[in-house]
Amino acid sequence: MKIWRARPEEAGEVARLLGEFRDWLGRDAPGDESVLDSVERIIGRDDTEYLLGATDDGRPVGLVQLRFRWTVWWAAEDCWIEDVYVGESARGAGLGRALVEAAIARAAERGCRRIDLDAEADNTPAVRLYESLGFAESPLLYLRKRR
Repeated sequence: MKIWRARPEEAGEVARLLGEFRDWLGRDAPGDESVLDSVERIIGRDDTEYLLGATDDGRPVGLVQLRFRWTVWWAAEDCWIEDVYVGESARGAGLGRALVEAAIARAAERGCRRIDLDAEADNTPAVRLYESLGFAESPLLYLRKRR
């Protein structure tokens, strides 16, 4: 298993995985071209990172999208784990956990004092994963982890 920060030249792989995630969610928008345009626009920014994950053959089959923002309340950055997705062929192998653990480590490297994420309440595997990693329910966001 390998986890790495996506480079701008990997925008197509990031967009492909986000498209798969969109399809898994049962949505038909945004379209593939729009997703790619957005990824290309934000992948090089300082406030956004994509982590890619691969299993055996090295082709990315999972990703996590991270957003960072400065907060006056902590005098530090917050991290928002915006999307976590693992392709069906790689589920159950621990890649989702590895991606979220890498996201937590990346937030710590940047000095983030809080990490937010949300999950559909009926997405039991995701909720269990996040809870096992120390996230807890909050009235503002579904799950929140404080550093």
